[in-house]
Amino acid sequence: MHMVGCPMELEDIPVPTPGPQDVLVRVRSCGIVPNLANILSNWPTWFPERPLPPLPAIFGLDPAGEIAAVGSQVHAWKAGDRVYVNPGRYCGGCRACRYGDHINCTHYTFNGYFGFSEKSLPIFQAYPYGGLGEYMTAPQYSLVSLPDSVTYDQASRFGYLGTAYSAMRKAGVAPGKNLLVNGISGTLGLGGALFGLAMGATRILGTARNKGLLERVKALAPSRIEVLSLEDGRSIDEWALEVTQGQGIDIFIDASGPGAPHESFLQGMRSLRRGGQTIDIGAAAGSLPVDIHTMMDCQHSLAGSLWFSAGEGQDMADMAAAGLLDLSVFEQVKFPLAKVNEAISGIENRNGGFGNFVVNP
Repeated sequence: MHMVGCPMELEDIPVPTPGPQDVLVRVRSCGIVPNLANILSNWPTWFPERPLPPLPAIFGLDPAGEIAAVGSQVHAWKAGDRVYVNPGRYCGGCRACRYGDHINCTHYTFNGYFGFSEKSLPIFQAYPYGGLGEYMTAPQYSLVSLPDSVTYDQASRFGYLGTAYSAMRKAGVAPGKNLLVNGISGTLGLGGALFGLAMGATRILGTARNKGLLERVKALAPSRIEVLSLEDGRSIDEWALEVTQGQGIDIFIDASGPGAPHESFLQGMRSLRRGGQTIDIGAAAGSLPVDIHTMMDCQHSLAGSLWFSAGEGQDMADMAAAGLLDLSVFEQVKFPLAKVNEAISGIENRNGGFGNFVVNP
């Protein structure tokens, strides 16, 4: 991309050389996430404090492929290994990094996407290659080993899947827990359903608008999943209390994005049992009128969860290899690299979270 708001251009550039602790990846698939169009057109206006990479830049958030070459200090990986590349980049030297809290690094940056502060600029300079190209360099700490049972197209969905998985790990999703996901049929929310099943949640409740997509979600596990369309006019909290026989919800995951109405978020919070948790992964925008006195009395918690670590990505790959995580539900919509602009504009017509738009360089 040469200019914000303009179409991407296909160009030939030299194949990069990996640094000592980096690998060179031959990209086979790169996921196109719904937010990419906003990043490319509106981001500098909406969030000027979160910079894009210096232009011209190669974008692409969710790449997967095989290692083509390794740096001199890379010992755990070899050419030919099948990998997903986590785009989260960190400095390795700040206090958060030294504690192993890499996602809270002062320099944290999404490679091929955007950064979280001006400190992202040196990270962009070190790793200027996103996933929308035939080759990219990546630090060895970012890699997830893929089993043969996971295709590159499926792996290119790991970004949004991992966002849900990391939040659910933080919340302690496990057998005996019930889970409510607002926006369960969308790109983020469907991960909540899949990992709720994989992690053993006893009951999964899901809300969204599209009744057809909700029925598809329920069909994943009819005995464990209950769904409610927001078009039905019922209050989420009343419905959730009814489904749980008055117990309330252990964990509420909100996957609704910017522009979504706040009332469903608030109703989800009101459905919590004593000690219940709310975790936001959808980036619903604006200020919520939260009753903090009730939060105190009922020991409720509200937190945000951003992205996921490469280690959590490896968990996901291992769960898929073991048959716990079903990635076959995704419908792959494929584009060659030359049609990347069509892929970005066409994702608005995806089949909810079931559609997986990918570019195959």
